Amino acid sequence: MLRIYQNTYRRTARKAVVYSTKVACCNHSTLCRITSHPRRPQDNGSSSSNGNHQRHEEFLLAGNPARGWQMPPPSRGYGMLVVRILRGALKLRYLVLGGAIGGGVSLSKKYEDWKDGLPDFKWLEDAMPQGERWSQFSRNLIEVGSLVKNAIDVAKDDLKAKTTVAALGITSDESRKKYEKLQSQVETLQTEIMNVQIKYQKELEKMEKENRELRQQYLILKTNKKTTAKKIKKSLIDMYSEVLDELSGYDTGYTMADHLPRVVVVGDQSSGKTSVLESIAKARIFPRGSGEMMTRAPVKVTLAEGPYHVAQFRDSDREYDLTKESDLQELRRDVELRMRASVRGGKTVSNEVISMTVKGPGLQRMVLVDLPGIISTMTVDMASDTKDSIHQMTKHYMSNPNAIILCIQDGSVDAERSNVTDLVMQCDPLGRRTIFVLTKVDLAEELADPDRIRKILSGKLFPMKALGYYAVVTGRGRKDDNIDAIRQYEEDFFKNSKLFHRRGVIMPHQVTSRNLSLAVSDRFWKMVRETIEQQADAFKATRFNLETEWKNNFPRLRESGRDELFDKAKGEILDEVVTLSQISAKKWDDALNSKLWEKLSNYVFETIYLPAAQSGSQNSFNTMVDIKLRQWAEQALPAKSVEAGWEALQLEFISLMERSKKTQDHDGIFDQLKSAVVDEAIRRHSWEDKAIDMLRVIQLNTLEDRFVHDKQEWDSAVKFLETSVNAKLVQTEETLAQMFGPGQLRRLTHWQYLTQDQQKRRGVKNELDKILKNDTKHLPTLTHDELTTVRKNLQRDNVDVDTDYIRQTWFPVYRKHFLQQALQRAKDCRKAYYLYTQQGAECEISCSDVVLFWRIQQVIKITGNALRQQVINREARRLDKEIKAVLDEFSDDEEKKGYLLTGKRVLLAEELIKVRQIQEKLEEFINSLNQEK
Repeated sequence: MLRIYQNTYRRTARKAVVYSTKVACCNHSTLCRITSHPRRPQDNGSSSSNGNHQRHEEFLLAGNPARGWQMPPPSRGYGMLVVRILRGALKLRYLVLGGAIGGGVSLSKKYEDWKDGLPDFKWLEDAMPQGERWSQFSRNLIEVGSLVKNAIDVAKDDLKAKTTVAALGITSDESRKKYEKLQSQVETLQTEIMNVQIKYQKELEKMEKENRELRQQYLILKTNKKTTAKKIKKSLIDMYSEVLDELSGYDTGYTMADHLPRVVVVGDQSSGKTSVLESIAKARIFPRGSGEMMTRAPVKVTLAEGPYHVAQFRDSDREYDLTKESDLQELRRDVELRMRASVRGGKTVSNEVISMTVKGPGLQRMVLVDLPGIISTMTVDMASDTKDSIHQMTKHYMSNPNAIILCIQDGSVDAERSNVTDLVMQCDPLGRRTIFVLTKVDLAEELADPDRIRKILSGKLFPMKALGYYAVVTGRGRKDDNIDAIRQYEEDFFKNSKLFHRRGVIMPHQVTSRNLSLAVSDRFWKMVRETIEQQADAFKATRFNLETEWKNNFPRLRESGRDELFDKAKGEILDEVVTLSQISAKKWDDALNSKLWEKLSNYVFETIYLPAAQSGSQNSFNTMVDIKLRQWAEQALPAKSVEAGWEALQLEFISLMERSKKTQDHDGIFDQLKSAVVDEAIRRHSWEDKAIDMLRVIQLNTLEDRFVHDKQEWDSAVKFLETSVNAKLVQTEETLAQMFGPGQLRRLTHWQYLTQDQQKRRGVKNELDKILKNDTKHLPTLTHDELTTVRKNLQRDNVDVDTDYIRQTWFPVYRKHFLQQALQRAKDCRKAYYLYTQQGAECEISCSDVVLFWRIQQVIKITGNALRQQVINREARRLDKEIKAVLDEFSDDEEKKGYLLTGKRVLLAEELIKVRQIQEKLEEFINSLNQEK
């Protein structure tokens, strides 16, 4: 760009010089024509001037070839001066012009580059306060400005007053008071200004903070990146503890060889075993008792270094601050509650592991397991197998070839009374992984012989061997002492003890809990590094074997554990609940009407229809029907209707579940779980109470209508009557068949015989048939004379029966007779609708039973419609909530899930998933361990 400007300038300058020269030449020729004095050559002149003069003459001859050479006029120097001035001016003008143009273009380009480099300030539109908030902020600033201005004006007036007073020399008291008043006002205003400034400074800081937060949100939205929580890197000891927790859940029955290292704390009951662990953890975290058994289950304590001294259970998010006595008390109470909860079935001790983590400054990283103390005698409140259970549990943990045994011996009692040393010697006869700890040595100093203590701590008293021998003091016998006081007492004791200090019984590194903790931690990590690879290989082999077994048995299925299978079954069950709302209205009506008549038919026949129809009068029939129907609608009918609706909903849901079993993708492993969930949800579910009141009003209003409106409804009522009577007739014939035995044809074809009672019944039936044949409109009861006649007639055939026997036989016989007559009346009434509409109750053909069944049919239709609306709008959703509640409860109950989801497929998948998790965690731990090296 600069070169372009230079070339442009040079071309422009040349043109300007040529133009100026032409002008000058024109003026010079004019002067030559006017003057008549030729120019004389100069003899004396410099070479440079001669050269210039010669070039000028050549120039003039070139410009005027016709005239030849002429003497230049005397004003030639003036002309040349003008030419030079014009040339310089033109040069400066074009230089400025070219520089301006180039600078402008360059400046424009620089501005565009600078503008493109600026960040996007559109977020300020969202970040800055808008609307009313900005108006309030502006008003506040204006108010501050006005206050400052007033203060400045007052200060100026005060300064003027001071100047005036000083100039006039006024010293009166009045003027001094006015001055002091003005000064106090100025100070007050200054204080107010300061307060306002502080107030609005806080507001500004608050707005700036909000602005920063809004900008952060804006940047997150702008970049469209989701913020994810950083994964906290776990420490080695935490990773190792998780592996042990997984093993604890996998191997609760001691069936798998778990040879991962851990520190097993064993000792006789009340030997100070738990106190040693608390001293290492630097906190009194376990419940205490006076001689009674407090440790009832294994407690796995993971110690790790951290900035804060806290404790936390594995299955809880709560952290206990171990520097606060209130949290320590709650922690001890929770430990005791967990221990007691783990003991079931009348047992005293449990194999269930209670896992917790303790972190704090200066803690040595390790995993310790505190076991119940070994007992020699059981008390009456203990289970009969307590002693054997503790021995079995202790041997199991100590038999791990990579476990470090922390053998605790009470120094205040005779060594011969120890039970733990023999047990330790059986599990570790060479003492390659045993550390011996002598507790309560402050009491032993007063009671025991120094030589005997020396033999114990040098390993010469007991036949057992150990890697190291340590002496500790874990308390002064005071329950209220904190751990700091105990550790200080321990240090003071060993500093001042004659037994351990002056006589040199043991070395200094063999005393105090601190040295013990360091030794145990070093040995623990050494054991971990030596054995972890071997354990990982063992789990890798187990995983390979399980995967091979799975592929051979279930080649097309994925390994799904109980939790995953439960979630899948949960989704299928909830999908079936949603399907309830997709059932058509017609299907719901058919199901509800059928269930309603099933629930109501017996009451209608036995309580309303038969008693009224057998009354013998049409008027009494209608009166009795109205009374019975109203009582029924006010009392039992609404509740029975709700019961029928609930059963219909239950049947439809169960039928949906059954139909899902016939699909191609059905998995039979869920059948037991689905049935249990549905049964429990149905047992809990109940229809809304307000539905009964609503149905009562609807049913009462419907039963008040006694007139059949059209022929279609009449035919429907007749058909309903015939169907209902036929169903009752079939039931009655079945009762008669059981009472009188098979017919002659059946007896011949099936080789069946009549019993003696059936033969009697048949004789009674023959006599009763004669009565009904003589009186087709017989009343439903037999008179005394009729009963006597039947008995005497039977006695002639040597059949002796009583009156009750005759009545029992009469009831089904008369029932069949009456139902057959009712069917005949229904057939007669089929074509009597128009006669009924004209004559009403006085119709020649008695069709009151058709009207009754029409009223019943209308009640069923209206009730079914109301129940359908309640099912779709309310009850299906309420059932869905019940099922979800049951599923949530089942999901938290591992025992129930294990019972409902079982089989080889589930068990093999659970074992494979567990081994895979353990093996992956082991590999992760090994990688981190190698990186630490």
